[in-house]
Amino acid sequence: MENESRRWPAFGRVLLFFASCAVLLATTASLTRRIPVLAPAFSIGTVASLGTFALTVLFVRWEGICLKDVGASLGRQSLRRFAVGILLGLLLVALHTSIVAFEGHVRWVRAPGVSFFEAATALATYLLLSCREELAFHGYPLRRLEHLRGLLVSLLIVAFVFAIEHMAGGSTWVEALFGASIGSLLFGMASIATKGLAVPIGLHAAWNFGDWMRGGKSSSGLWKSVVADGFQERVQLVAMSGYAVVMLSATFAFWWWYRRSMHEGQGNVPRVTILTVE
Repeated sequence: MENESRRWPAFGRVLLFFASCAVLLATTASLTRRIPVLAPAFSIGTVASLGTFALTVLFVRWEGICLKDVGASLGRQSLRRFAVGILLGLLLVALHTSIVAFEGHVRWVRAPGVSFFEAATALATYLLLSCREELAFHGYPLRRLEHLRGLLVSLLIVAFVFAIEHMAGGSTWVEALFGASIGSLLFGMASIATKGLAVPIGLHAAWNFGDWMRGGKSSSGLWKSVVADGFQERVQLVAMSGYAVVMLSATFAFWWWYRRSMHEGQGNVPRVTILTVE
C-alpha cells in the first residue's frame, strides 16, 4: 500500500475517475439517442467504451504509471485470455440455468422472430458495454484502490459504486445489490487474479449475452422462460440464490488462484520486487 500522505490525493483521483465515467455515460446516452441509424445500446457501448479508455489513459498518465499497471494494455496473451473469459462466462450461464431448471417449474421455449442480425448485434452490444464497464470499474479504479486499501476493501467499494450506477440506470435496489454488486466481485477478482481486463471482459460479455439468449434481459432473446402458474416467486428465489452461489463460487476460485500465485511468487521472487510491481 502507498504512504498515508499519498493515499487521500490518490483516493480523490479515483473518485474523480468514477464521476468522469458517470458524466461520460450520461452524456453519451443523451447524444446517441439522437442517432436513429444504430441501436441506442450499441451506440452507447461504442462511444462510452472509447471515451472510458481515453479517460483511463489520461488518469494513468496523471498517476505516472502505464496502462499495463491497471490491466488495460493489449498483449500477446490478451486474445487467448479473452476466449477463456468467454468460455467461463458461458459455463456459468449454463450452470445457473441448470440450477433454475432443476427446480422443476420452469422451461425454455424458442422465441420466434429473432434474426441472426439481431443476435449478432446483441453480442456486439454486450461486448462493447462490458468493455466500458470493466474499464470504468475494474481497471484503473480497482487497481488503484487495491494499492490504497487492500484487496477486500477495494472490491467492496467498487461493487458498491457498480450497484449505484445500475440503480441510476433503472435497476431496483435488490437487482443492484444482489445482482450487479455480486457480479462486480467476480469480475473484479478476475481482473486482479489475471492482472488484466481480457478475462473479465470476456466473462462479463458472455454472461450478459448468455442471459440474453435465454430471455433474461428486457429484450427478447433466442429463448424465453415459461414458469408454471403459482411458482413465479419460488422460481425467482431459486434464480437469485443460484446466481449468488454460482458467482460467489467463481469469485472464490479466482481468489484461490490469486493467493496461490502470490505464494508461488514469494518463493521465487525477492520480496522487494513483489512490493514494487503492482
